[in-house]
Formats: sequence, C-alpha cells, structure tokens
Amino acid sequence: MDWPFSETQRIFRRSVRKFVNEELNPQVDEWEAQGIVPKEVFRRMGELGFLGIRAPERYGGAEADIWSTVVFCEEMGRCRSRGLTMGSLVQTDMTAPYLIDFGSEALKARYLPPMISGEKIASIVLTEPGGGSDLARMRTVAKRQGDHYSLTGAKVFITNALNADLFFVAAKTALEQGHRGISMLIVERDTPGFTIEPMKQKLGMHGSDTGELTFENAPVPAENLIGEENRGFYYILRSLMNERFVACAAMTSSAQQALEDAIQYAQDRELFGQKLSEFQVTRHRLAQLQTKLEAARQLVYYAAQQQAAGEDWSTTVAMCKAFCADVAVETSDACLQLHGGYGYIEEYDIARFYRDIRLWKIGGGSTETMYEIIAKRMGI
Repeated sequence: MDWPFSETQRIFRRSVRKFVNEELNPQVDEWEAQGIVPKEVFRRMGELGFLGIRAPERYGGAEADIWSTVVFCEEMGRCRSRGLTMGSLVQTDMTAPYLIDFGSEALKARYLPPMISGEKIASIVLTEPGGGSDLARMRTVAKRQGDHYSLTGAKVFITNALNADLFFVAAKTALEQGHRGISMLIVERDTPGFTIEPMKQKLGMHGSDTGELTFENAPVPAENLIGEENRGFYYILRSLMNERFVACAAMTSSAQQALEDAIQYAQDRELFGQKLSEFQVTRHRLAQLQTKLEAARQLVYYAAQQQAAGEDWSTTVAMCKAFCADVAVETSDACLQLHGGYGYIEEYDIARFYRDIRLWKIGGGSTETMYEIIAKRMGI
C-alpha cells in the first residue's frame, strides 16, 4: 500500500526486498543449519545503508524517520530466516538507540560508525537466569574501581552473542537501590573475565546465534558508561518501546508472508475433487486471518504516527506487542493446519515459521507483561 509511505520510502522498500529475495533467502537454509549468520551479511547490509536508517548523518546514518524503519522491518520480516531478521533489528533498533539517545559524543564517535557500516556487530544484554521480564531482580553488578567498573554476573538468551563485538550490558551499580541502581555499559568482546557460551537446541530462530554470558570481575572502562550512572532502567524503558515496535512491524509482515504461502498452497492443493481454496471453511478462515493481520498492521502504523508526532506511544506499543504476537502465532497455527501433514515437515517454510514466531510472545517483554502495562495505564 502507498499510504503512509513517500516515494523515497517506496523505492527503499524495493531495495530491501530485492536484497532479501536475492541475497538472503537463497542461503537461509544453510545458515539455519549452522545456527549462525556470517558476519559478512552485516557488512553487506552496512554497504547498502540499512544499518543506520535513523542514525545521525555525521556518524554515517541516513537520519530518516520512523516510517523508513517500518519499511525496513516489514521487508526484513519477509526473510525466511526470522532469526536473521531479529539479529539485524538488534543491531539497528535495539542497541544503536542507546548510543544515539544517551551516549556521550566520544562513545558515539567511537562505536556508531562501525555499527552502521556493519564492521562491528552489537548485542543487547538484559535478561538474567531467573529474572526474565523482571529487570528489578537484576543481579549482575558493576563496581566502580578508579577508572573502570568491575563487572560480575551472568546473562542468558542473548541474541548475536557469538557474532557480536560490542555488548550493551545492564548491570547494578547501586545494588541496594533496586531498579533505580541500574546502569548501561558497553563491553567489548575481548574484555578479560568475559566468556560466551552458545545456547543450543532452541525451538526456533535457528539462524540467530544465541549465547549465555558470564562476567567475572571483567574490567570495563568508566568512559563506556552510557549516559548517567544509575539511570539505566529509564534508558531501558525508553529503548524497549523501540525494540517492541520494530518486532511488531517485522512479525506482522512475517505472518502476512506465511498467509500468502498458505493461500498459494490452498489454491494448488486438491482434496475430494476440488481445490482446498474452494471450500468455504478455508476461504473464511483465510479471510479472518487477513482481517486480523490488517488490524495488527494498522495498530503498528498508529504507533508510528504517535512516535512521529512526538506523542507518548508506550501504551500503544504495549498493545501492539501483545496483539501482533497473538495474531502472528494464531496465523502460524492456522496456516500449518491448512498445510496438513506437509506443514509438519521442513519442505514447507510454515514449519520453520511456526517455531520461529512463538518467541515473540516472550521476547522483548512477555504478553502478560504487556497487559500489565496496559492495565496500569487504564488505572486498574
């Protein structure tokens, strides 16, 4: 659809779609089997100008608006490796905003250009064993010792962990202050006392390298503190809005692709002497899914409108995250069911999509957490 995108954004859409169709999708089976995407993919995305869409021009970014981000997310959502999609969004919209919004000029100058060019891959490091969405229970500690912080703790479910050069780590700098004592630090991969172990046997997102991190008195330069000490929780809250938003745009597009695949299958598959698509129950189910997907898409666009207007979009983003994830998971289940036995084998992408999309009801804040946010905003 043309609205609400400019001609420049429509051209950009064609560029990203061409990249996904010609350079990514032909290789995703190999990357899914390996459990990791080559670093060259990020460098290629940097060459094409995909990694700094809203970043300042002086650091190599395009300084575009949120609608260009929507385009990027929607087209990357059509990559047949949703893990690759997630990894790229971690780079563009889940780590870089911390630097852009809160980082010192020195940190921006040092780290943004290589992130935008794809020379350095980044990872966001929040979740801990036993913590989940409850950031206040964070136990990783960063103690100031002269010109550096001594970082100790453990993190789990970390996307891009095996590929990353830079880790945006949340840690307690004032343990007794709960969530008010959290700070954000940039930790480089070769930091002494920092180890990374792969997390294997995931249900889905196999193209996304995921790791478990351990810090044992790892020294982090004090100048690698993002923003102010003990303000990290508030930075996280703001940045999570963006993280959830881009996830919604991507997952809704992924679900749309799955629905298109199912429609094609229903039009080709014969059952009891007629096409599967000729059964009224099939047509109505497909129509129902398309209606829900359109509602999800319009909710995403409404959130984008709010952000572009400088309005508070936090409640809408929480609604997006809950609703889009539910619709995407429902779409995956219905489309797999429509494929019958063939939906249960790897020959059809629906099997992979079914596994991949389930993460989004958990990652970036669980659906239950989103409803709690919404309920509080409702005054209940």
